[in-house]
Amino acid sequence: MSPSQNPSFLEQYGPREAMDYDVLIVGAGPAGLSAAIRLKQLAAEQGREISVCVLEKGSEPGAHILSGAVMDPRAMNELFPDWKERGAPLNTAVSEDRFLFLTETGAVATPNWMLPGCFQNHGNYVISLGNVVRWLAQEAEAVGVEIFPGFAAAEILYNEQCAVVGVATGNLGVDREGQPTAEFQLGMELRAKYTLFAEGARGHLGKQLIAGYQLDAGRDPQTYGIGIKELWEIDPAKHQPGLVVHTAGWPLDSATYGGSFLYHLENNQVAVGYVVGLAYENPYLSPFEEFQRYKTHPAIRGYFEGGKRISYGARAITAGGLQSLPKLTFPGGALIGCDAGFLNTSRIKGSHGAMKSGMMAAEAAFDAITHERAQDELTAYATAFEQSWLHEELHVARNFKPWMSKGLYLGTLMVGIDQVLFRGKAPWTLHHQHADHECLKPAAECTPIVYPKPDGKISFDRLSSVFISNTNHNEHQPAHLTLKDASVPTALNLAQYAGPESRYCPAGVYEYIGEGTDQRLQINAQNCVHCKTCDIKDPSQNIVWVTPEGGGGPNYSGM
Repeated sequence: MSPSQNPSFLEQYGPREAMDYDVLIVGAGPAGLSAAIRLKQLAAEQGREISVCVLEKGSEPGAHILSGAVMDPRAMNELFPDWKERGAPLNTAVSEDRFLFLTETGAVATPNWMLPGCFQNHGNYVISLGNVVRWLAQEAEAVGVEIFPGFAAAEILYNEQCAVVGVATGNLGVDREGQPTAEFQLGMELRAKYTLFAEGARGHLGKQLIAGYQLDAGRDPQTYGIGIKELWEIDPAKHQPGLVVHTAGWPLDSATYGGSFLYHLENNQVAVGYVVGLAYENPYLSPFEEFQRYKTHPAIRGYFEGGKRISYGARAITAGGLQSLPKLTFPGGALIGCDAGFLNTSRIKGSHGAMKSGMMAAEAAFDAITHERAQDELTAYATAFEQSWLHEELHVARNFKPWMSKGLYLGTLMVGIDQVLFRGKAPWTLHHQHADHECLKPAAECTPIVYPKPDGKISFDRLSSVFISNTNHNEHQPAHLTLKDASVPTALNLAQYAGPESRYCPAGVYEYIGEGTDQRLQINAQNCVHCKTCDIKDPSQNIVWVTPEGGGGPNYSGM
């Protein structure tokens, strides 16, 4: 339990103020906002009133949104058939696809006729998902959705029948020791007939719901990646609007899942990033340094020479696919978007799936409310998903990640067979065997990786990167990166795994200080970009990410 949820505060300051809605949505991302908009659309069509509230922990909708991104407009077409006339910021149609296999000094391009359909992007758009989310928020507010930015949902509320009845926001004005200050404000309760959780990958509350209701029973372990991204303004002579470049291979070894993206947006901007599967084995691997090293490749660095890096961020990606998708519903609510895990890993696309999941959940909730139901299970949502194009798309992609996790060369061959020969409908389904935190090998069994020093022009260090993410937390609040047992980092992580948290974190949050047996883990929580990698990859699951004060974290622009 976070200190900000200390029940003694309720005894001293309670009861909390409460507000009631028909539907409460936690998270103003593409899933949450699409759900909110769809609810209001249905109400307008039937001449009914429905109250909808969206909570957003970021300072504004879009502040915490980070994605590549190339967007399939299929769900947008369903939500807003006239999105072009409405001014949705899908401005740059994909003009060309390139896929490169990199060696340390060379690059081999895959002919387009050999690319599986999942790597072909005709009809899609290179976007800033943050800008799309800001636009969706405007559309939502225009139809009467109440959006509360800067309020973090910190606690799930249940009734006596163990159904979800809403959430409580975190308390404000609590010091490092968990004690109230002169600025203390008790969190408030938001209650609803149905609550939809759209927190993104490894959602803090979604994680509790999955465990508490055993929503993952009979499912494969969930598996994740970390995506690290920069936004650059490059030389106009090198800019090709709509160019989409993906790579596999160097700098990762052939046994480690991962690859890059490089997308040309409008206004001479390029989004570049690297994804590393969090099932990697070598504790010396640093996803951040692999990304910086990737940009120095002879086939890549030319794009950035003479350019300027303008933003940076990182976010975990829920990548297990259909086999790892938890049960979507529970009494009183549902999981939508990446809180559940609708990413199509083979296409490197999730925003259209997130939107579609939100719309289907909204339709189920609206029907339930019109029939005067409340806080039961929205089974119609799960049924609609099973009958949807989204389910079919994820079924076709189901073997991609398991095959690629077997290594670059075998994986590439088998994905080609699966996606081209069988068109994703092979008579078998591969499964994920282990959670990501179970996959690290002891440091003694692995070779240390020596990374080059950043040059400050193409490659950079962590702290200068975090600076341009505009990340900020109130330094006097309790640390939102908590340890179940403070002795574990040095006794286990450092002793057995050489302190992997100092490398897998892309923001310099975790730092071992001291010498020899006097070393201890220092947590620089103010650097946290809310990527959730530590919560996922920590080998003993000793690190628990909890919600900081609302409004804290990154403030991404154009990401």
